[in-house]
Amino acid sequence: MAIVMFVDETTAGERGAGRELEIAEERLTVGELIRRRVFQEVAEYNARTPQVFQGLVQPQDTERVLNGYALRTPRRIDPEAQTELALKAFAGNGFLLLVGDRQVTGLDEQVELPPGTEVTFLKLVPLVGG
Repeated sequence: MAIVMFVDETTAGERGAGRELEIAEERLTVGELIRRRVFQEVAEYNARTPQVFQGLVQPQDTERVLNGYALRTPRRIDPEAQTELALKAFAGNGFLLLVGDRQVTGLDEQVELPPGTEVTFLKLVPLVGG
């Protein structure tokens, strides 16, 4: 069992605190890695149901706010629907994924996850005036 650290960064230089996830397998596909991250953050949100969801991608029927996404109506978030949004965002270059110091590009690509691996979700920030 390995502890993997998920960290969010932006191309503007912002870096989140990160969150740890225990993963039993030594290898996973990129798609499965994204799915596990999304399922963890949705489970944490649904356990507390705060006003703001802090996750990889914006859930439907929410508004972007400083610390995440505000739900217009308090509700539980569907992890399957949120995973689909995240996989589409990855496929559409909404974010890049770095495993260790290597960029991965395909959902079916296998990645090694030795203990202490850092997985960076690099969210692309649009250029102003470009």
